[in-house]
Amino acid sequence: MREGHGYPPGMTLHADLVLLVAAHNEAAALPLLHPRLLSVAQGLGPGVRLLYVDDGSRDGTWALLQAFQQASPERVGVLRLSRNFGKELALTAGLDHVPEGAAVAVLDADGQDPPELVPAMVARWRAGAEVVYGRRVSRAGESLAKRATAAAFYRVINALSDTPIPPDTGDFRLLGPRAVAALRGLRERQRFMKGLFAWVGFRAEALDYERAPRLAGASKFNYWRLWNLALEGITGFSTVPLRIATYVGLASAVLAFLAGLWVIARTLLWDDPVAGWPSLMVAIAFLGGLQLMALGVIGEYLGRLYLEAKQRPLYLVDEARLPPPRVSEGP
Repeated sequence: MREGHGYPPGMTLHADLVLLVAAHNEAAALPLLHPRLLSVAQGLGPGVRLLYVDDGSRDGTWALLQAFQQASPERVGVLRLSRNFGKELALTAGLDHVPEGAAVAVLDADGQDPPELVPAMVARWRAGAEVVYGRRVSRAGESLAKRATAAAFYRVINALSDTPIPPDTGDFRLLGPRAVAALRGLRERQRFMKGLFAWVGFRAEALDYERAPRLAGASKFNYWRLWNLALEGITGFSTVPLRIATYVGLASAVLAFLAGLWVIARTLLWDDPVAGWPSLMVAIAFLGGLQLMALGVIGEYLGRLYLEAKQRPLYLVDEARLPPPRVSEGP
């Protein structure tokens, strides 16, 4: 791989590359994806390994991963989490278990991220980029509604957050050793990996590609889970919603004060009584709705503080079978 890039003079780093895949109920797609991953790993050299993380699957995913590992114990590693912790934490578990000083290529288990592009990412990494992320120029197999909501999400979060997240990107990327080490140091419980990938910084380059349809099976991310993931991203990387709630409350108070002055003026100057019950109910409903909305926004942030304060482990590993580390000799 690459030696000593970005490290102090005289320090040489012989870095491995790990192809990291988090899987949840992907027994249909993995038999089609694994040979492609193995072929790419073999083409890149003996220091390249595969690491699968089973995120609490309930189908035959774990049995498949065990078979992959037994067939290539020197190259394939597998982790099984104690339950389904979610993709973000499954990726975190994988990053925590790669060899020290290794680069990591993150791919989806459904085969939509072509592993054949990893050598091109490696070439850009060797040329000096610490992060190479895949940028989708097309999204085959996805509905118009999903593409539209994804585009809207990236516009919203980049408008609200100080950490720019490249649009049309997923988790498909290559992370150099320094980026991997930085991500390992971020131990927050509520994780939005696309934001964390961007937050660590370093020199990053985009690699355009056409995203293929799923190899098999159906997506595990329905609109409800995508909505919750979007909330994680917005609340994890921006406090603008809290500021908006403050401004909306201030504007409502000003409007209520002006409306009160107008009611008094109509009564004193023109002896024009104002119909009480309908206008009163509209005002109460409007202001009550604003208050509940503001409380909901505050509650989202407080809930995340509560979860962080408990300091529970990010994940629990039920079983781990890792390949032996590659021995690298110094210069």
